[in-house]
Amino acid sequence: MIRLFETHYVRQVTELEGLWDFIPLAPGQNIPARGMEGYPYRLVVPGCWEQHPELASYRGRGAYRRMIRIDEITSLRFEFKGVSHTARVFFDGTLLTEHYNAYTAFTAKVHDVQPGLHELIVEVDNSFSAASSLHIPNDYYTYGGLIRPVVMEHIGDSCIEAIKFIPHWDQDGWNACITASVHNESGRMQTVRLIGQLASTHLDFGTLELQAGVEGEMFLTQSFSFPDVRPWSAENPQLYELRLELHDVNRGLAIDDLVERVGFRVVETINGNILLNGEPIQLKGFNRHEDHALAGPSLPLSLMVTDLELMVGTGANAVRTSHYPNDERFLDLCDERGIFVWEENHARGLSLEQMRNPNFILQCETVNREMVEQHINHPSIILWAILNECASDSEEGREHYHRQMQQIRKLDASRPLTFASHHREKELCFDLADVISVNLYPQWYTDEDPGELSDRIRAYAEENGGRGKPMIISEFGADGYYGFRSPIRVKGSEERQGDILELNLAAYASRSYLSGTFIWQFCDCRVTEGTGWLLTRAMTKNSKGIVDEYRRPKLAYDVVKKYYGC
Repeated sequence: MIRLFETHYVRQVTELEGLWDFIPLAPGQNIPARGMEGYPYRLVVPGCWEQHPELASYRGRGAYRRMIRIDEITSLRFEFKGVSHTARVFFDGTLLTEHYNAYTAFTAKVHDVQPGLHELIVEVDNSFSAASSLHIPNDYYTYGGLIRPVVMEHIGDSCIEAIKFIPHWDQDGWNACITASVHNESGRMQTVRLIGQLASTHLDFGTLELQAGVEGEMFLTQSFSFPDVRPWSAENPQLYELRLELHDVNRGLAIDDLVERVGFRVVETINGNILLNGEPIQLKGFNRHEDHALAGPSLPLSLMVTDLELMVGTGANAVRTSHYPNDERFLDLCDERGIFVWEENHARGLSLEQMRNPNFILQCETVNREMVEQHINHPSIILWAILNECASDSEEGREHYHRQMQQIRKLDASRPLTFASHHREKELCFDLADVISVNLYPQWYTDEDPGELSDRIRAYAEENGGRGKPMIISEFGADGYYGFRSPIRVKGSEERQGDILELNLAAYASRSYLSGTFIWQFCDCRVTEGTGWLLTRAMTKNSKGIVDEYRRPKLAYDVVKKYYGC
């Protein structure tokens, strides 16, 4: 399943899930030539190669192969929802495209495909090297493989590539600015008409002359009024299908379409509050890694639903996609359930030296653009965030924060921006954000009082760029090893974890200046094995989840329910 709703009614779509041939590739080893054997494994797609017992710790290159039968001359568009972390796509031996970053989608097109059997190969690399500035040894695991769905689409001479929907409210009611990206895939000029429907409103962008070649892409923007729609909220997550169709004017028929699912809501930050449709909201959330003991990062829909039900069962109303853009199916679920989402780019815990990697600026710009452009239509996303716990305590680091926030504001000015800081009174970037967010671990890494520490950081923020801005405790928590019980409540026991969470939750619940809390974390996750305190966690797990890696609740689950459920 690609999304939780139909994205096309005209365009022919085939999901390429199932078993693909796979071969690990040694350094310098080439992909086997077409027709050659040599693929020793059959791996599930979507999935990660670590799910295979013989590849459970494999890090390096590998090649996936899928044979595709085509019955008539056509053009194909392949969409890869996530390949971890670097991909090269070949069709019948020809390189179509390359892509870096596991957590954003990318496409590859091939035209005039003849009838017959064709070979699709995706070369994947999950190794750590200077070429990868974002995927590094970290406090979560970088898996390998086609970790999210793959889809093959038949496209004609022209197609709709993307839709951008930005709602706004004025005294006359709900309006929206809609932008469509339309491509001419042929070598000749095309005359088309773009029309559509949202609720009871007919959408007409008029007749277009699409030029051939590199000029054959148009971005069409138009504003429309929607007099009979209801707003999206946590209590009533009203969703609407936005459908656009591309018509061939000469032939008088629909040749392509694209459907997005949208909601009408406005997010603002005013007088220290986060407002949704003019009303203040209080975020009660979890940080969540896309990781499961049995599925790695490739959670099927059933496990995504389980995660959401467990979170909602505590009374939570928000989730932070730590530390990367999430699978769109999970975002679809949040849209449907009215769960607020903080989505952030992929960069965690990078030192100033790591941010000096010559690939860092471009790789961040790319993931920021892909994250916003691909997920902008999700009404559940109310915050964009960048650069968790990076070098925002230095002037050189500040330049990166400033550059990236400017980039995202140009892509989408309709949502507030934030970043999670752990620098306390050394933070230099609070003035750049719309929401102040801090990661604090009192009673776990320090013996500080949670309430006093929060007050201290709030006072610093007030004098250093954060005056009048909403504030969130974006991380707090403690390790608790599932099944380890201690009558004296030692560190690492389920009892001690519950005690620490209760002290934190009680303190933050009494601070009226806080607009939300995000517990670290929802579920235990696998981490990279390595040296240094961060990468020597027991059992190569970050065990601060209120459920373990199999989703078995710990004692802390009921502690959270006591506070979030009220």
